Amino acid sequence: MNSLSSLLITLALLASFPAAAEKADRDKPMNAEADALRYDDLKKSSVFTGNVVISKGSIVIRGGRVEVSQDAKGYQQALVTAAPGKLAFYRSKRDGLDEFIEGEAELIEYDGQADTVKFIRQAVMRRYVGAKLADETSGALIRYDNTTDVFTVDGSLQSPRTAANPGGRVRAVLSPREPASAPAARPPAAAIPTPALRPSNSLGGDKK
Repeated sequence: MNSLSSLLITLALLASFPAAAEKADRDKPMNAEADALRYDDLKKSSVFTGNVVISKGSIVIRGGRVEVSQDAKGYQQALVTAAPGKLAFYRSKRDGLDEFIEGEAELIEYDGQADTVKFIRQAVMRRYVGAKLADETSGALIRYDNTTDVFTVDGSLQSPRTAANPGGRVRAVLSPREPASAPAARPPAAAIPTPALRPSNSLGGDKK
């Protein structure tokens, strides 16, 4: 099997990876770039190495190595490993909203069946509203559920210490959500016109 055939088969296997984010992404073609590709037809797995960039609709994944496997039910799982001295990257658009979720970590795990993403070690996850950063969280492990939009952050003692965060604790900056628009005030009822006053031609009426 030549390299072109392997690449086409690999992209076919990845056609639904990942199923998260915008529903329209599922119908978009997969584009993958890497320095090297190894495809195992028996194990239904693909390994991209070297400056890996994968895009599918609004989804963007970057890392030094991306390994994708497929289970018996056709769901894909992916493990993204950062290049030395860097962090792996994941970004997707939230369905029906002008909002994006992006995250970085030493390792990123995507589970196509559960539709979840894990950011492992030096994990950071951000939510953007348009181009504006709204929320940012960091910790040792961040789990994000695309189906419920719920995430959890673990700041365990195993979290690597850094100069910026020597305690290894969870950190979060959460912007308040925009309040629901109040119903428009009802316009005032039309004023009842006051009859115009007419001068009387006589004072006190007729006298007998």
